[in-house]
Amino acid sequence: MAETTYYVDVSDALKRIGGSMDLYKRLLKQYSETDHIEPLEESLKDGAYEDAARKLHTLKGVSANLSLAKLAAATAELEKIVHDGTDYNESFKTLKEIYHETSQQISEII
Repeated sequence: MAETTYYVDVSDALKRIGGSMDLYKRLLKQYSETDHIEPLEESLKDGAYEDAARKLHTLKGVSANLSLAKLAAATAELEKIVHDGTDYNESFKTLKEIYHETSQQISEII
């Protein structure tokens, strides 16, 4: 039986992809091979907010599709803040922490 973890909902993901753990592991491996945070941080620091919002939107969608719900929620929150033009520092810090924890759990799965 699939196990549900705090950051990675394996059970939900397996329902989405027809129950193939091998496929899910491949998708997680592919996801984990990209650094999603550094390019986002560069866009934010450079004031390229439209680019940052696009990166956030992509990360939100991929995270949701992989059943990384906590990461998807944090990404959605930061995306809204960037769109609103308000201070993003605390939200970005939270996103980085959740991203790190999620990445740790992904590495345990793959």
